[in-house]
Amino acid sequence: MLGYVVRRIAHSIPLVIGVSIIGFCIMHLAPGGPLSVYTLNPTITAADLDRLRVSLGLDQPLYMQYLGWVKSMLQGTWGYTLFGGRPVLEVILERLPATLLLMGTSLAFSMIIGTLLGVLGAVRRNSIFDYLATTGAMLALSFPTFWFGLMAIFIFAIELRWLPSGGMYDFGEEGNLLNLIKHLILPCTVLTLVLVATWSRYARSSFLEVIQQDYIRTAKSKGLSGGKVLSRHAFPNAVIPLVALLGVQLPTLFSGALVAETIFGWPGMGRLFVDALNTKEYSILMGMVMFTALFVIVANLLADIAIALIDPRVKLT
Repeated sequence: MLGYVVRRIAHSIPLVIGVSIIGFCIMHLAPGGPLSVYTLNPTITAADLDRLRVSLGLDQPLYMQYLGWVKSMLQGTWGYTLFGGRPVLEVILERLPATLLLMGTSLAFSMIIGTLLGVLGAVRRNSIFDYLATTGAMLALSFPTFWFGLMAIFIFAIELRWLPSGGMYDFGEEGNLLNLIKHLILPCTVLTLVLVATWSRYARSSFLEVIQQDYIRTAKSKGLSGGKVLSRHAFPNAVIPLVALLGVQLPTLFSGALVAETIFGWPGMGRLFVDALNTKEYSILMGMVMFTALFVIVANLLADIAIALIDPRVKLT
């Protein structure tokens, strides 16, 4: 196991380096630049812009800027923000708990609800429930996340006034658990709705494939009840593809959280990325790119290890 993990980490190093080089070049080739926000200020002269460019190291060749950024990564700061001079890693870690709360809650609900719908759809194949669940999943996958978010705000925040339209807390209610839950309901529901559609379809396909196997028919012929057949024989084998799906869907959930955080004003990493994109904070954008790349690699590594632990047919050699 340890050797497998070490080899996977070693194979991931060239991937991380490639992502950093490509991402760094794309961001610096984008039109405008981090100093473009100053061009609209009439009090900023061309000489002032030149001094800022020199102080920020933007006058150096691109490869020198990249090597300087790599040095800051190795030092643990991940660079410094252009506006404020704070360590990028510190800024990201400040927003990480809010994103993990939103992503973790949405993922937990989507896994439970989606798996339950998928199992019921597979067991009651071609029933009215199966058709309704399939149609609902297709509709949920057909509409973008931002549309669900806007409709949720319009219905529950503006028309019914049941829930707040955005933010993480009301003013002066910071640290209030009930107030936090109240603000979490809408963005969590929007993300969960989209994820449930995906999980239910995969769960249904996985369970349909398993319950048609010979050993399931043998278990039924021995007189085992339907619940025991599903729990003891079908579920352990059908859940293996869902573990692989979890490793793939974690990065996708992060992108969905980016949209939801922007719409609902949730102060997480997605909102930070959008704000940095608007102000062309290259250091924060690069930090987010690298954090996402590492997140993808770790998520897939954990998924592979989990599959090896629950599936005796897989050998980590």
